[in-house]
Amino acid sequence: MPAVTVENILSLPRLDEPASSAVNRPVKSVTTAPIGYEGEGFPVHRAFAGIDLSALDPFIHMDQMGEVNYAPGEPKGTPWHPHRGFETVTYMIDGIMEHQDSNGGGGVISGGDTQWMTAGGGILHIETPPEHLVVSGGLFHGVQLWVNLPRNNKMAAPRYQDITGNKVALLSSPDGGALVRVIAGEIAGHAGPGSTYTPIALSHTTIAPGASVTLPWNPDFNALVYVLAGEGTVGAERRPVRAGQTTVFGRGDTITISASDRQDSRTESLEVFILGGKPIREPIAMAGPFVMNTKSEVMQAFEDFQAGRLGSIPAAHETLS
Repeated sequence: MPAVTVENILSLPRLDEPASSAVNRPVKSVTTAPIGYEGEGFPVHRAFAGIDLSALDPFIHMDQMGEVNYAPGEPKGTPWHPHRGFETVTYMIDGIMEHQDSNGGGGVISGGDTQWMTAGGGILHIETPPEHLVVSGGLFHGVQLWVNLPRNNKMAAPRYQDITGNKVALLSSPDGGALVRVIAGEIAGHAGPGSTYTPIALSHTTIAPGASVTLPWNPDFNALVYVLAGEGTVGAERRPVRAGQTTVFGRGDTITISASDRQDSRTESLEVFILGGKPIREPIAMAGPFVMNTKSEVMQAFEDFQAGRLGSIPAAHETLS
């Protein structure tokens, strides 16, 4: 699991030890993600399945894509499809993904890169592995997150952010046992490169066997931790967690995550995706690729898509649709 790493973690800025008055967030729930299939058939773990939307707000949906080692000819993507009313965030850990959209955005992302697409008022896009990866096969692993937009921004102009791995902020736990990658928002005063409409924080954190990290966390944000690989514990109560499980935390000032002394043969460390944000607390009406505030707005989105008002597939790609 390469993502972004450093030779000497102790050369990075270090997190401060938590204040004695800080309240460690308690664990409210731990759920296990079921396996599903997306697009043309690539396997995903539905990270938020079984969790009430009110606990996720401002997030809506998250898939762990893979981890899968494709044979030659097997890599799959998604066909052209529409979105309105939210943002999609795709974070690649292993493998390569190409993105194109009807607004002119697009690029190639690989280990440690993030593509951030604001669908806003409407967009069409496609995500596929490059042709050479289809031919060769290979390891594919990533995360796709849907971030809701507040009512005032749901019809914002679409935009695309290409966030390469070398732009993320890197931090170390005080003892060097954890590498914290800040993708968006702010953690301990260090800001990630992702620009968001909704105040959030995202991090991919690697914790060495036997190590622990306590992150300061905005008390106005909710707090979620998804285990990408490995096993360990969460919270001061040391609730056991393993790969494919999501933890929802209660209120407080800090989040504690610890790695088990021994990891399995496939995993060197505990790998977690940490996220939280300020709840929007607005009604949600969601159907397929559209996330709005009312059912009538969702129906309007379907009508607009069928009428071609959400954009058109670029001419160079029409034969591939």
